[in-house]
Order: sequence, then structure tokens, then C-alpha cells
Amino acid sequence: MTSARAIPDTITVHVPFRIVKRGGRKGMVLPPGTVQQHKTDNTLVKALARAFRWLRMLESGQFATIAELADGENIAPSYLTRVLRLTLLAPDIVEVILDGKQGLQLTLAGLMEPFPPEWEEQRKRFI
Repeated sequence: MTSARAIPDTITVHVPFRIVKRGGRKGMVLPPGTVQQHKTDNTLVKALARAFRWLRMLESGQFATIAELADGENIAPSYLTRVLRLTLLAPDIVEVILDGKQGLQLTLAGLMEPFPPEWEEQRKRFI
């Protein structure tokens, strides 16, 4: 028989992290060098899906103008054009978003602001 050791009632674990706001939600950022799980930003993914869907609808001739498409979708034309601009993102940036590997600087609010059309400039800004 082995002798039983007393197990302490309380265990304290210290995990260094900081809390940041991202897209209206609070998130946890671990210190550099630690492995952090990637989490897909569903808001960003949904906006990308809408943008490419709307582009397909315009290119197919289903809607002739952005105004007609906005009316058909019951949204403001200005919002539609801001979201539609996401189709101009560099393919690797889109992939980073879909994989959930985007940094804290890559948010939907940031992407709704004008960004450079050149892919290299986008990479400097967002990745």
C-alpha cells in the first residue's frame, strides 16, 4: 500500500494576459511567445460573404446598379458600397480572416474605412 499525501484544498494558477476590446467584444491577449488559439471573427466572415455575394449578383446582371441591389436587399447604398469594397482585399488577407488568424488591428470597423487598393499597401496596414 502507498501512503496517501494530503492534497491542498486550493490551487492558485497565474496566467499573464490582458483584456482588449475587439469588435465590441472583450478578448484575451496572451504575452508574446505563447501559443494562442485562433478564433474566427464571424462578423468579418459574414461581411466578406455578403460582399462577394453582392459582387456576383452585380456581375451576373441580376442587378444593373448598386442602387438597385441596395433596394433589393433593403439596405442603404452607402453601406452596400462600403461592404462591397471588401472584395478588393488581397487574397492572402481574406485567407487570414477566414482562418481566424487576423491580428487585433484587422476589424470590420477598420475595413469599413477607406483602405488602399494596392495589395502590398493593404498588407502593410492590416497584417
